[in-house]
Amino acid sequence: MYHLLKPFLFAFSPEKAHRITVFFLDLAASFPPTRWLLARLFCVKDAQLARKVIGLTFPNPVGLAAGFDKDGKHIEGLACLGFGFIEVGTVTPVPQEGNFRPRLFRLPADRALINRMGFNNEGLDALAARLEKLRKKGLPEGLIIGGNIGKNKATPNEAADEDYLVCFAKLFPWVDYFVVNVSSPNTPGLRDLQEKEPLMRLLYLLQARNNAQPTSKPILLKIAPDLTDSQLDDIADLVLATGIAGIIATNTTISREGLHTAASAVAEMGMGGLSGAPVRARATAVIRYLRQKLGSEVAIIGVGGIDSAASAREKLDAGADLVQVYTGLVYEGPGLVKRILLER
Repeated sequence: MYHLLKPFLFAFSPEKAHRITVFFLDLAASFPPTRWLLARLFCVKDAQLARKVIGLTFPNPVGLAAGFDKDGKHIEGLACLGFGFIEVGTVTPVPQEGNFRPRLFRLPADRALINRMGFNNEGLDALAARLEKLRKKGLPEGLIIGGNIGKNKATPNEAADEDYLVCFAKLFPWVDYFVVNVSSPNTPGLRDLQEKEPLMRLLYLLQARNNAQPTSKPILLKIAPDLTDSQLDDIADLVLATGIAGIIATNTTISREGLHTAASAVAEMGMGGLSGAPVRARATAVIRYLRQKLGSEVAIIGVGGIDSAASAREKLDAGADLVQVYTGLVYEGPGLVKRILLER
């Protein structure tokens, strides 16, 4: 059915199509009969799918990557699509508009997107209040919620630690795990925080705050696919030294190599992170490399170009414990999660 609707959605700008999609998803999820129908169509209930990772039991290994539901507004609807976990954010301490529109572009010939959203979100207080309300109401059974945290564009890198600590403290009661996002290419200077010294300081500070809690929560680091092997070696060393729970590999890429879309059209789209099928091979290579460096104890969540059961299996075979999708949903629709789970 989605392939009949896709031409209609693709007639709109990507951001408008997203708003239309989540509007109707939320509407359907708000009524018990249609919520039941959505779950019946898209959810796979099978105890054998459960995974124990980072000290949490995930009902299945397929999650939704950060960026789709930045403000945690659509969790109940998204849960009807069969996800084992949903990652909200990236959230920043203070609300921000993000970059100027247009800032999201489709590359159908490459089954890809380019985005330069710029951490647009309603801010930490709004997300925390929404998650608190949802927790008190009751989450869908077994659903795991992750919180992806970042820094405001106006915050200089020298003060970035405080932004992450503020987000960590405010969201701590309401999420099951945290993701430290220092790898988006759309906030100026953010990727500089992936360098060894600033990253070590940030992760040690977060872990110290985490370990001071009565019960700590898993912290993961989301990294770029554009890191060199020596940079990946540094990342692996830092993960092991700081004792964080794992890595999400990978974010979007700044590379434009190997695209089928005309170079002139790509150039007209401008700067931003490329996601989807073109990132698939590099993300898998990063996962494989890090698994060899980290051994079996550190968790890896694989993301990048997953649009089928085969591409999900590729990530798992390379060493990922769990996978996340985003751009694949745009091209394959809400049945993607079910197909991955049934064809595993």
